[in-house]
Amino acid sequence: MSPNGTLHDAPERALRSLFLGLSQRRSLGRLAVRVPITRPMVGRFVAGETLPEVLVALERLRDAGFTTTVDVLGESVSSAEACAGAAGRYEETLAALAERGLQRNVSLKLTQMGLDISEEVCRETVARVMRAAAAVGAFVRIDMEDHTTTDRTLGLWRELRSLNPESGVVIQAALRRSAADVEALIADGARVRLCKGAYNEPASVAFREREEVDAAYESLARRLMRDGAYPALATHDGRLIGRLLRFAEDDGIAPDRYEFQMLFGVRRDLQAELLRRGQRVRVYVPYGTEWYQYFMRRLAEKPANVTFLLRSLLKEGRGPAA
Repeated sequence: MSPNGTLHDAPERALRSLFLGLSQRRSLGRLAVRVPITRPMVGRFVAGETLPEVLVALERLRDAGFTTTVDVLGESVSSAEACAGAAGRYEETLAALAERGLQRNVSLKLTQMGLDISEEVCRETVARVMRAAAAVGAFVRIDMEDHTTTDRTLGLWRELRSLNPESGVVIQAALRRSAADVEALIADGARVRLCKGAYNEPASVAFREREEVDAAYESLARRLMRDGAYPALATHDGRLIGRLLRFAEDDGIAPDRYEFQMLFGVRRDLQAELLRRGQRVRVYVPYGTEWYQYFMRRLAEKPANVTFLLRSLLKEGRGPAA
């Protein structure tokens, strides 16, 4: 990061583009899942490859005081059969959450449900998951992907919302259109998760400088905290969180009117600190064998984390378990 805090200096921007580019290389993904050395690094961000593994992770988080949402990893499928398989994994997951008495809350991506195949296939697949969630009283969050899917994502959520009113969407602060989208979603009474954005978007549709993204995020977060329906503030930026906490205190916004959301394995120290301060914290917990694209985006969000992650893994390997 450059001294004035802009996103990004040339080396960091190049690394971000590299990781995002690599995330689309399916051949590298197939190789990565077979290389043993990647497993400890992936395990930092992914709760496991199987349902039993993620259930154990969810129980630990529950016992520590966190709420959770589960992502059954997968995206950009190319066949209706793959969509049906993804829906089946969500149905299995939802049933297991209900059976184990765990938080019934899941997140899904529309390209995993067939958005790149056809809107009809995607609609049918998402409807199947929505019905399964409604049957066990579960909340479904539709994740947001790159800007080319924004209109279709919001449109499909509005179309299927009646199948499970316990549902919501994601807005990316980096997109220039997001202020208008937030106003419309507030009017809809939608539950919004606000994130900064993890995709390499063109400057024509997105803010590219860190200061601009941070300013947009803070403005949208304040708007949602004041008038939104229980917004989820998804960020690991400690300084930004501090400003939002001061805003909530100054405006008399109680902690039960919003929640913070953070990714599994990221800023665990900050997650614990927010709990100690009486804040609600939900952890986004991904699992499954199709972790490659998700993992590469986590590295792309802050390439310096690669070095930090390696050091943390070495340190934790030498000491007692956290």
